[in-house]
Amino acid sequence: MNNNDIRMMARNQDVRLWQIADKLNMQDSNFSKMLRKELPSEKKEHIYKIINEIAKERECNTTKY
Repeated sequence: MNNNDIRMMARNQDVRLWQIADKLNMQDSNFSKMLRKELPSEKKEHIYKIINEIAKERECNTTKY
């Protein structure tokens, strides 16, 4: 499967593909289609940052004081 590293990172951080697509301002179906072919490393790095950003936002929103 292409872009398995992106899929695994998202799964491990409990981030949904539609959330990544939303941050990229694209339809989730188009993002899924984009993942069908291996992405260049620059694009992957951008997506990794988005995954980390989503996970961090969720962590901040669920932390109780």
